[in-house]
Amino acid sequence: MGQKYRHANTSVSLLNYHFVWIVRRRRKILSGELDTRLKELIQDIAPRIECEILAVETDSDHVHLFLNCPPTLAPSQIIQRIKGATSHALREEFPWLKQKLPSLWTRSYFVSTAGSVSSDTIKKYIESQRSR
Repeated sequence: MGQKYRHANTSVSLLNYHFVWIVRRRRKILSGELDTRLKELIQDIAPRIECEILAVETDSDHVHLFLNCPPTLAPSQIIQRIKGATSHALREEFPWLKQKLPSLWTRSYFVSTAGSVSSDTIKKYIESQRSR
């Protein structure tokens, strides 16, 4: 993958996070236009919080996201911003979501750190989720 370390005034870092979160009530709604729009929103949000998307994939009821992030953000802050912004935007663009679900995402999520050695493995795993 050949990732580069992030250099700041007082630090050098390489922080990769694998996030997984699910749709409220495990509803199988992530397909078609909604799925496409979710990925577009994630592509817009990640650079705003200085994160680089290494891989993103959805299944019908959950999302896998692999990010390279700065050390100034905690994983909880990253996922809070992504889930909050995507939920707000998708519920505005797809009004039927407001009626079907009280909130789009559950409060829970999975996060794991990964160094540069295992980044390729995680990226391949996330990309293979769609074909399962």
